[in-house]
Amino acid sequence: MTFPELNIAQAVGFVSFLLGIACFYQRDDRHLKRVMVAMNLNHALHFALLGATTAVLSALLSLVRTSLALHTSSRVVAYAFIGITLGWGLYLADAWYDLFPIIGSCIGTYTVFCLRGIAMRFGFLLGACCWLTNNIIVGSIGLTLLEMTLIAVNLNTIRRLYRERALAQKLEHGCSD
Repeated sequence: MTFPELNIAQAVGFVSFLLGIACFYQRDDRHLKRVMVAMNLNHALHFALLGATTAVLSALLSLVRTSLALHTSSRVVAYAFIGITLGWGLYLADAWYDLFPIIGSCIGTYTVFCLRGIAMRFGFLLGACCWLTNNIIVGSIGLTLLEMTLIAVNLNTIRRLYRERALAQKLEHGCSD
């Protein structure tokens, strides 16, 4: 296995990794989305430097999507972005593996606008798996680390949410162990 060369593209990828970690620490949803906008812009630059055209498009669409999500949670907007992502992504795809960022963006769009709670976490998990695959294929070190971190955090959060729900159900039914 050969490792990608450390260069300006990889340095920009590590900035995205740091911005992604900063997103985790935001308690305010609006501030989280603002940091996510900056992260998506940085992702687009990173993928452009790596020559990953469909990933650039997906990152830019995610940037616009997240900006709009600051102002609306419309399913119509979600479906419009999914349609745009599929249309442009399929048009720009050169190989089968170019579908990973397209699918990841579509899942992310649906998740951000339409899901809540554990279902939302599973949506983020599926999207992260698509992006992880893309990032490995294009040789992005920073974004591979970011998606691995997202997957680990999401799995832990899903586990915690299930435990909290089970505890709440026990308390609701008057049972205690």
